[in-house]
Amino acid sequence: MTTVAIIGGGPAGLMAAEVVSEAGRVEGFGVDLYDAMPSVGRKFLMAGKGGLNLSHAEPREQFMNRYGDRRKFVEPWLAAFGVDELRAWARDLGVETYVGSSGRIFPTDMKAAPLLRSWLHRLRANGVKFHARHRWLGWNEAGELRFATPNGEATVHADAVVLALGGGSWAKLGSDGAWVPVLEAAGVAVAPLKPANCGFDVVWSSFFRDKFAGQPVKSVTASIGGLGEEYRRRGEFVVTEHGVEGGLVYSLSAPLREAIEAEGHADLEIDLLPDKSVDQVRGEVERPRGSRSLSSHLQSRLGLKGVKVGLLHECASREDIGVPPRLTFLLKGLKLRLVAPRPLDEAISSAGGVRFTGEDGLDEHLMLRARPGVFCAGEMLDWEAPTGGYLLTACFASGRAAGQGVLAWLSRVRRL
Repeated sequence: MTTVAIIGGGPAGLMAAEVVSEAGRVEGFGVDLYDAMPSVGRKFLMAGKGGLNLSHAEPREQFMNRYGDRRKFVEPWLAAFGVDELRAWARDLGVETYVGSSGRIFPTDMKAAPLLRSWLHRLRANGVKFHARHRWLGWNEAGELRFATPNGEATVHADAVVLALGGGSWAKLGSDGAWVPVLEAAGVAVAPLKPANCGFDVVWSSFFRDKFAGQPVKSVTASIGGLGEEYRRRGEFVVTEHGVEGGLVYSLSAPLREAIEAEGHADLEIDLLPDKSVDQVRGEVERPRGSRSLSSHLQSRLGLKGVKVGLLHECASREDIGVPPRLTFLLKGLKLRLVAPRPLDEAISSAGGVRFTGEDGLDEHLMLRARPGVFCAGEMLDWEAPTGGYLLTACFASGRAAGQGVLAWLSRVRRL
């Protein structure tokens, strides 16, 4: 009997298993899914703790641009299984979705567990067999899959394989990047794994760190000098003991990381008063303040207080703050110097992974050129996306693409 092995029980692996098992019921082949953890979908469930953000409802062109220079690789997956298809798929599992005020798409109950339960029920009904605590070790000389199991090493024959092993973040949930040296030893090109959707280190003064660590900086706009309006975002971030983190920082993490790699640092430009024009700020800054302190004046006239004032004094000299034109410039574009991304295991996701191009990369069906019959999907591929549903949507879509690649491969092999 023809058998297909899916290795990795996250969204990409489960979606590949769904595609292959639906065909397998007709064609008569088996699907086995292996995962190193005691249960599947652990990172998926963690992502849903604050509300499962499945996707985003923004216009297609803007959505596609979220994938940066990897758009050309990701777009075909999403053309076949995009936002509308994902919502219809969830509905078919009994999970309705809605579009929030920010454009993000959530299940109506906000939870990941009901969707996962329904999905696993469907997969088992399709004949998928699940094997927990099976950590993939690579191949033996006969080309069989090697697994470390609670009962020792086991080998498995498979006619096709989908690797959906995740990236390198959240090792405790199974995404530890341990597959990188295995694939490199097999002649597969892998771009180094790097933190994505991550926080960054800032060299705070002890005073600022002790006073403001843990406090949110709300309703600001952030940008990166020289990169234009495309990289301007509005939102909030959090001051941490080590630096900064949070949605606004995550949304710019890729260009910030690249700037640090190139220059040794990155300057995040923060507009502390995005609802006021430069002229409005200048007018209030230059207004006579009498005997009031500058801090009292800024709070009274511009509503600036707390951590925002702290950032101003942390990032600018006393001399510049004391000159009204310079102060205006600082309030509308305060430069916060970031010196390093936080460690990979702290990141929400990772960049890097199996390269798309080249003789040692992937073909158009996500099959490894160096290992025919072996396909890759999900976060272990060399792409990244910001939070907001973009990462999860593409993981689903890539799993579907890999599953369809398996079916095409098996069809070709049978005809030979």
